[in-house]
Amino acid sequence: MKLSKFRYKLPTELVAQHPSVNRDECRLMVLDRKTGEIEHKIFKDIIDYFDEKDVFVFNDTRVFPARLYGNKEKTGAEIEVFLLRELNRDLRIWDVLVDPARKIRIGNKLYFGEDDSLVAEVIDNTTSRGRTLRFLYDGEYDEFKKLLYGLGETPLPRSITRKVEPEDEERYQTIFSRHEGAVAAPTAGLHFSRELMKRMEIKGIDFAYITLHVGLGNFREVDVEDLTKHKMDSEQIIVTPETVKIVNEAKDERHKICAVGTTVVRTLESCVTTRGRLTEFEGWTNKFIFPPYDFSVPDAFISNFHLPYSTLLMMIAAFGGYDLVMKAYDIAVKEKYQFGTYGDAMLIL
Repeated sequence: MKLSKFRYKLPTELVAQHPSVNRDECRLMVLDRKTGEIEHKIFKDIIDYFDEKDVFVFNDTRVFPARLYGNKEKTGAEIEVFLLRELNRDLRIWDVLVDPARKIRIGNKLYFGEDDSLVAEVIDNTTSRGRTLRFLYDGEYDEFKKLLYGLGETPLPRSITRKVEPEDEERYQTIFSRHEGAVAAPTAGLHFSRELMKRMEIKGIDFAYITLHVGLGNFREVDVEDLTKHKMDSEQIIVTPETVKIVNEAKDERHKICAVGTTVVRTLESCVTTRGRLTEFEGWTNKFIFPPYDFSVPDAFISNFHLPYSTLLMMIAAFGGYDLVMKAYDIAVKEKYQFGTYGDAMLIL
């Protein structure tokens, strides 16, 4: 499959800049793979497509305020620092991206906060924009973390062109987020409200959770035409024995497994045995799913509408069938669905 197959015309005004007023009231497009039928609903109608003992699998990662703005020593030039992950807790060493990168060299110091309350030193270059920083802070770890996160802001993706607003702190987080470590939200999960999940519970639908700490690889552009040559960035995943038990028992009893988002699909498909059983795992995955692909675990898939050429769109096309998904995207553009992180949702059955 070629990269150019995932091009489509997306008017910029259809890229959502704000979330829907209520989480569960965005639009929902429903695709039936067997019949090819496409329906237009509201997200909270999703409950009508599932029965007692069906299982929804969610990603319970939590986004941290990963975007900081600092100033370079001597010149005072503003530098954006995007925290990727903590490498050494005791030494306060972090893997980061910097922008603009060409000015930032090993040995440079960066100052953060109005009173320069936090200082970091560049100790390594990792990629063209990647750097390793050591934060120079002598206090307790919890105080350091509080200061660092206090200086950071919600890491909205570049497709949202406005400034970060106070509501983003809550809305760019799922209501079931528990394990901190993501620099981007698992967006399909953003549509679930407490009311909707309560109604699902009352109906007897079961919930299971995996953790995938979403990295910036989600937004990295594919720069090869032949998709077999594209390498995904690795992301940290956890599948617990409890989740394995819930999913495998439901599959044995022929109940539906609905994966809430691409991160859940990638995790489930990374932790499956040759006999199609989910297995517990804690580690890293760089699995890249694109058509054609034979899925082992999910029977249904919820996702947002993704941007052209996105690896996330490729995964959707692998699950829903390339022709049906691209037809649905054409319809979504004509019907003025909202795309991207804060956009509308699609359910594929």
